[in-house]
Amino acid sequence: MDSFDVDSALREALDRLTLLDQTASVLASTLDAEEGMRRVCRVLVPALADWSVGDLMDEAGHLERVCVTHGEPGTWLVGMTGVLPSVGEDSEDPWSRVLRGAGALLLSAGRCMPDAETADPLHALNSELFRRLGGGSGIVAPLRARRRVLGALTLVRGPEREPFGERDLALVEGLAHRVGLAVDNARLHTEVQTIAERMQRSLLPSLPVVDGLRIAARYTPATSSAQVGGDWYDSFVLPQGDTALIIGDVTGHDLQAAVAMSQIRNMLRGIACDRQEPPGRILRRLDLAMAALYPHQTATCVYALLKGPEDGRYQLDWASAGHLPPLLITPAGDTTYLDAGRGMVLGVDPEAQRIGADAVLPPGGTLLLYTDGLVERRGEPLDHSLTRLRRHAATLVDQNLDVMCEELLTGLAPDAEDDVAMIALRLPTSTP
Repeated sequence: MDSFDVDSALREALDRLTLLDQTASVLASTLDAEEGMRRVCRVLVPALADWSVGDLMDEAGHLERVCVTHGEPGTWLVGMTGVLPSVGEDSEDPWSRVLRGAGALLLSAGRCMPDAETADPLHALNSELFRRLGGGSGIVAPLRARRRVLGALTLVRGPEREPFGERDLALVEGLAHRVGLAVDNARLHTEVQTIAERMQRSLLPSLPVVDGLRIAARYTPATSSAQVGGDWYDSFVLPQGDTALIIGDVTGHDLQAAVAMSQIRNMLRGIACDRQEPPGRILRRLDLAMAALYPHQTATCVYALLKGPEDGRYQLDWASAGHLPPLLITPAGDTTYLDAGRGMVLGVDPEAQRIGADAVLPPGGTLLLYTDGLVERRGEPLDHSLTRLRRHAATLVDQNLDVMCEELLTGLAPDAEDDVAMIALRLPTSTP
C-alpha cells in the first residue's frame, strides 16, 4: 500500500470516528427520543448521506416517521412524516425485514423504485420517497435495544455520489445501535418521569372546603428532571376550627425525598391535630421528631393558622423554618411579604426555640405560599425574584383564584428547573 492509500485510509478512519463521536454527543444532549433522532440525522447529512429517515416503533408495534432530513436547503419535506403503515409480516421489503429483526440492509435504486403491483403499503410509501428525493444507494439499519427493534435509521446517497457498499454496513449498523440505546433510555426516562409524577401527585392531599374561604393549590414537576421532588402543600381544619395552611420543601430530588416528604407531612398533621399549639411550637416538635426518625434529613416549611373571623376579621398566625415568606395581596393590588416569624431550616438544630408571628388580614385579601421553584432563577439575586413574583401576583389579584395560580405557573415557571408547589387562600370581602 503506497502513502496515498495509507493517508486516504487514515482520513476515512478519522472521519468515521468523528461521526461516531458527534452522534454520541447529540444523543447525550437530549432525553427526548424523537429529538435525538432528528439531531442524529442532521449530523449524518450530508457528512455520510444526502438524505436520511428516522422511524420509531412503539410498544404496540405502531410505526411513526419522526424525521426526514435532506442536505439540500429548501427541499420540500412537508407531509413526509407521521404515522406509517404497519410492517408486513411476509413482506420482502427491506424496511419490513429490518423492522422484523433483520440486520442492516443495502438499498439500491432498482430495488426501491415504486412498484405498481406491490401489495405492501409500507414498501410503496418508501419507494415513492426514494423516487421523490432521489436515491442511488442506501442503507436501512435497525434501532435495537434489549433484544427489541425500536425503529429504523435509513441513510441514502444520490446517484452522483459514491454508492454505499458492504464496508459501510458495519458503520451504519453501529450508529443505529447507539441510536437504539438512546431511544430506549429516553423511553425509560419518560416512563420513570410519568410514574414519578403520578406518585408525587398521589401523595398530595385534598383541600378542605371551608365556609367563606377559597383555597387553591398547584404542584408541577421540574421539566428537566425525571426524578420526584420534596415539595408539598397541605391544608386542613384543626379540631378547634382553625384552618392550617402549609408549604414545605424536603431537600433532595429523588424517591427518598418524596417518601420523606410524605412522612414529614403526615407527622406535621398528627402533631398539629394533637397539640393544637402556636405554629412556632408545632415546628419545634416536628424538628424533634425529624431528628429521631430522619436524623440526616433537612427541610423548609411554613406552618400557618387562619383564625376567625373574630370581630369581622381573620388573623393569621405563622412560623417559618427557613422557607420563603408568604405573600399577602390586598384587593387593591398592594403586596406585602410576611417575613417575620423566621427560623432555621428543619433538621439543623432541633433544640432551637422557634418564634411565631401574627397579622390581621384584610377582607378580600389573598395569601400565597409557594416553594422556591416558582421564583428562583440561576444567577439571579433572590430580591429580584421576589419582586417579580410580587408584581405578577398584584396584576392577577382580581382573577379567580384558580386562574391566578395557573397564570403564576405559566408566567413565572414555564420551564422550571425545580418542582413547584403553591397554595393560595382568598378571604371573603365581607364577614358576617
